[in-house]
Amino acid sequence: MNTVTKVVSIYTEATPNPATMKFVVNYMLLPQNSADFPTPESAKGIAPLAEALFSNFDYVSGVFIMNNFVTVTKKSDSIDWFDIVAPLRDFIRTYISEGGEIVNAAALQTKFAADPDANPNAITEEDSEVVIKIKDLLVKYVQPAVEMDGGAIVFRSFSNGVLTLGMQGSCSGCPSSTITLKAGIEGMLKRMIPDVKAVEAEML
Repeated sequence: MNTVTKVVSIYTEATPNPATMKFVVNYMLLPQNSADFPTPESAKGIAPLAEALFSNFDYVSGVFIMNNFVTVTKKSDSIDWFDIVAPLRDFIRTYISEGGEIVNAAALQTKFAADPDANPNAITEEDSEVVIKIKDLLVKYVQPAVEMDGGAIVFRSFSNGVLTLGMQGSCSGCPSSTITLKAGIEGMLKRMIPDVKAVEAEML
């Protein structure tokens, strides 16, 4: 019996972060969700595609999966995207076309349940009314905007009027993300939620 393979097409998009590249696929990989894997250890047992990228390409330092794209972060500025985009694209295409598992949904949900930071925009019973409003705005307005650039900006904490947000995918380590945070997101949140007095990026 012949093995049926998917016809997979992939195109790449540069992101505002020079260390990351977005690989857009003609299939939904993680519908209506996102998962950030900043280290090989964070992907183990959860994201087979991310594990495969880490193990096959020693210059990969991070993988972010969301909807129909994968954002890959490279380790060094000395590695030129011109030299590595083609092998990465071919690897992802082959992996998906052969039916490779992208993310283990059950393992991801277990991680979300055990580690609140793994799904930081999810509303919990402990959230105050203000935090619920913040998360709602992040999901409705901020996430769709930064998704186009191959990343995510997520809730981390809110205390004494200061909102701390985490950067994932292409937003992590991106010089322009700080400008976006202060010039756009902070202004919007302060206007819509008066309790928010300042917005800061998580210090890693």
